Amino acid sequence: MNNSFRDRIKSATPRAVSGNGKTLLAVGATLALMAAFVQYRTRKAERDNPPVGRFIEVDGVRLHYTERGQGQPLVLVHGNGTMLQDFDISGVVDMASANYRVIVFDRPGFGYSERPRSHVWTPKAQAELLYKALQRLDIQNPIVVGHSWGTLVAIELGLYQPHYMRSLVLLSGYYYPSVRLDVALAAQPAIPLIGDLMRFTVSPLIGRMMWPLVLRKLFGPAEVPRRFARFPVWMSLRPSQLRASAAESALMIPAAFRLRHRYQELSMPVTIMCGENDRLISAEHNSVRLHEALPESDLRLAPGAGHMVHHLVPQQVMAAIDSANRAGDPDADTASARQQRAVSRHWIAGARKGS
Repeated sequence: MNNSFRDRIKSATPRAVSGNGKTLLAVGATLALMAAFVQYRTRKAERDNPPVGRFIEVDGVRLHYTERGQGQPLVLVHGNGTMLQDFDISGVVDMASANYRVIVFDRPGFGYSERPRSHVWTPKAQAELLYKALQRLDIQNPIVVGHSWGTLVAIELGLYQPHYMRSLVLLSGYYYPSVRLDVALAAQPAIPLIGDLMRFTVSPLIGRMMWPLVLRKLFGPAEVPRRFARFPVWMSLRPSQLRASAAESALMIPAAFRLRHRYQELSMPVTIMCGENDRLISAEHNSVRLHEALPESDLRLAPGAGHMVHHLVPQQVMAAIDSANRAGDPDADTASARQQRAVSRHWIAGARKGS
């Protein structure tokens, strides 16, 4: 090796190291700025949206819940990525509290409920925790309504305590496993270390930029109701809640796989409802299929509605709840239930013929 070549290497090496160091410093500074902004937005979101209910501690887990109205107990279980305000904003709580004792929990990791890392919070684990909380509150014979991921918790509660609930209402649920690329992507913030870095820096910012697209997926083909503007977006983008959302995305398909052969064990009246045009979860492959597995169930399809049926057709959701209440009464006239099952069979036959 001649002297001139060695000289060129020596002179280039410090510049390369210096360039790499500057790049690392720039990346580090950018991540630090992102983290500071995320922390600011998290604190602001919590200041602007303080707890609206009460707290109860069950098995060392602090749960946030609200309770309104009197009468037949009605328990609402929200989906992934959201919190109890979802049902409040939809108007369902206002309507239901006129005739029911309405209890809504922030599920573990959402809103102001804790989600200890010492547990894997499967739907079954959450159902057991929810049952203990309801017992502490002296809630007996409730109608349980689950939406989206919350249907898995509601079903697990029905299997865990088959004689406890009056009836079960399932809204826009995912019941049968399928290949879901969107779920795999949503689960990334749950990856240890890398996921932690993402949740405190880039994930909340990407989530906020993608929010309009997410809403179109959730509500489409219908328009997003104006009242949904009250939803506290940055509460759902806090790092702690993103961890819960990502974990539940990772758990969703395995949970459906585990449950797929157990639905026939549900012994209480079951009402199944979804938007006929749900863009997130196929009505045909989930709600209709579940109804076929449970022929005595009450299937209700909302024409033109997407995934968020409680926001898009809250009156129809209330009608389903009222019907489930009547179905849970062993002395009630079941003529209306038989009529609704006939309507369900007619809809399925028409859908099959048209496909």
